[in-house]
Amino acid sequence: MKKILTIAGTRPQLIKIAAVSRVLRESFQEILVNTGQHYDYNMAGIFFDELNIPKPDYDLGIGSDSHGLQTGRMLIAVEEVVDKERPDAILVYGDTNSTLAGAIVASKRHIPLIHIEAGLRSYNKLMPEELNRVMTDHVSNILFTPTETAVLNLQKEGIEESVHTVGDVMYDAVLYNMKLAEQKYKLEDLSLEEKAYYLGTIHRAENTDSKEQLTAILQAFSEVGEKVYLPLHPRTKQKIKDYGLELLLSDSDNIQIVEPVSYLEMLLLEKNAKAIVTDSGGVQKEAYFMKVPCVTLRPQTEWTETVEYGWNQLVNPLTADLGIILQTIQLGQPIDNLYGTGDAAIKITNILKEMIK
Repeated sequence: MKKILTIAGTRPQLIKIAAVSRVLRESFQEILVNTGQHYDYNMAGIFFDELNIPKPDYDLGIGSDSHGLQTGRMLIAVEEVVDKERPDAILVYGDTNSTLAGAIVASKRHIPLIHIEAGLRSYNKLMPEELNRVMTDHVSNILFTPTETAVLNLQKEGIEESVHTVGDVMYDAVLYNMKLAEQKYKLEDLSLEEKAYYLGTIHRAENTDSKEQLTAILQAFSEVGEKVYLPLHPRTKQKIKDYGLELLLSDSDNIQIVEPVSYLEMLLLEKNAKAIVTDSGGVQKEAYFMKVPCVTLRPQTEWTETVEYGWNQLVNPLTADLGIILQTIQLGQPIDNLYGTGDAAIKITNILKEMIK
């Protein structure tokens, strides 16, 4: 049986692994490496338990650091695993530093590289994720794209061989895990009612590292007129304290701040929200899967289709009235199979069975 070394380390990647590994392991020996890029249990470890993700064969424990130092430590540690395991291929997901480290090791060691979620582009090279995904695509041997737009992006860069459109593995995960979420959690246990609250998630540096930006977002939440349910990322929580914004929150009766929630809880919250406000790439897409309107607090998105079909709006909270936008938000255009049919993992495995012999 051929051996595939899978490298991941963040919350979204663990979710994708949960969807793919169930199918992949029927045909391949998978060695799972967790870099530990998300090291806090509430942000990462809980997913291994809740989603039945296979226990990592290697837990590198890299943790948080500057981009250069973090990626460098990953390179050293991943290469040591490769020397020991001698895989037939290396598989990476998405656009994180863990992705880039795996891609560089595979390229330098002449090991076939498989990239799931290839071809995404925001065309904003100030985003570290954009640099990671571009560099990974250009050294990959097998590229699995979630949409036809991603295929066109690759063609513009001269990448046309071994590109396969399979749909989005996150859609696989949502379909599978929503049933678990509704079995395990109830909206009333969170003191919420269906379509009677806005769901917010804020964690990106461009929003949290600017006092003006973060203040504008929280001020808009306080003025929206309905409950805003806000699971608070540790980065955001610390910045609110640093900027002295606790008073603004304490004076806002409609903002309900809670600790970070599990993935299954998040799915339930997304499905039943009136609208979602986020700066997360994954949450934008999950909002589309749930057919819930989304406002994204970023100047660009790699999920351009969600904007094109009216399910997602890109908003600058410093120049736009976020409160008014939320109060007047409308549903987008219905469209079928934009991100596949929920069987991306099966398609990926079948293609790899043909290509890795």
